[in-house]
Amino acid sequence: MDPVKPNEGLGVLHLFGRVHSPDGAPFDRPALERCVAQARAQDATVVPVAILGHKADLCLMVLHADFSALRRFQSAAVASGVAVVDSYLSLTELSEYSVDVADNERRLRLWPKLPPPNKPAWCFYPMSKRRNVGANWYTLTWEQRRDLMREHGMSGRKFGGRIAQLVTGSTGLDDFEWGVTLWGQAPDDLKAVVYTMRYDEGSALYGEFGRFYTGVTGELAEVLDQLGV
Repeated sequence: MDPVKPNEGLGVLHLFGRVHSPDGAPFDRPALERCVAQARAQDATVVPVAILGHKADLCLMVLHADFSALRRFQSAAVASGVAVVDSYLSLTELSEYSVDVADNERRLRLWPKLPPPNKPAWCFYPMSKRRNVGANWYTLTWEQRRDLMREHGMSGRKFGGRIAQLVTGSTGLDDFEWGVTLWGQAPDDLKAVVYTMRYDEGSALYGEFGRFYTGVTGELAEVLDQLGV
């Protein structure tokens, strides 16, 4: 089928799956390795993550301009034996408050180079802004929202060098409005940045958060070795 592409930026698919099936269904490691290699050969970025805890074994974070290519990747991953238990779909984007972003930063937000080096600790969570009576983000003026987001951004800059992030837009595409992916030098870097930024008014008063997934990134072979497959 013809490509299905955004006007700018990339589609971002987080696939969370199990490779240890309760019913003993087989997992084909070489098939998943071929799936990832083929996607990368077709200009996709694939970030594999070994997930800690019971929610999933594996995350395959895939970025590509064509939604059809993302769907083919998902089909091939499932055919290899990855049982998808959760997912999130979003787009790379520039925030509406990023009116003075330099061209280089604009390119990196829309077409990021991932994964960042030397940051193996990883987490993902979705979030939205509240629409509650007395705390409705969308009844604020643009200027009020911009100032709150600037405060939020200043908190994040305290973690420069320790944390890298990708915030992607999902309004109309998935259950929340944004997906947030963080990479850190150490696991407690992830904890510290999220804890710190939740005190900002834009987050404390207006933030709604979804499920968190945490894991360790690496080369695909390293991640699969950690999973014991």
